[in-house]
Amino acid sequence: QAQLEESGGGSAQTGGSLRLSCAANGSVDFRKCFGWFRQQPGKERDGIAITCGGWNRPWYHDSVKGRFTFSQEKSTNILYLEMNNLHFDDTAIYYCAAGGYGLTTSTYTLWGRGTQVTISS
Repeated sequence: QAQLEESGGGSAQTGGSLRLSCAANGSVDFRKCFGWFRQQPGKERDGIAITCGGWNRPWYHDSVKGRFTFSQEKSTNILYLEMNNLHFDDTAIYYCAAGGYGLTTSTYTLWGRGTQVTISS
């Protein structure tokens, strides 16, 4: 059974850094789209860093572009989200997901449980 499990969340100060990991176990379909989403307090869950089979580079939401880096270690099936220069509004629950189509959150069929990131000044 395919599973995704995030780790690496926690607390940081503004301007700091965190690295999230997402371990993929079982038959996760990386031929479709996969990546990172987040749900900020009181808001919908939105994609922030996504890639799809055949894309040359990931797509990033404008709010994280230049600060976050999404990578995949194919030999171990681990996804990473390197987060630098953290802002207060990066506070959110972060999820990895797979099996979707493009940027449409509702199309993703496999989700991790999420990891909380809290940024303080």
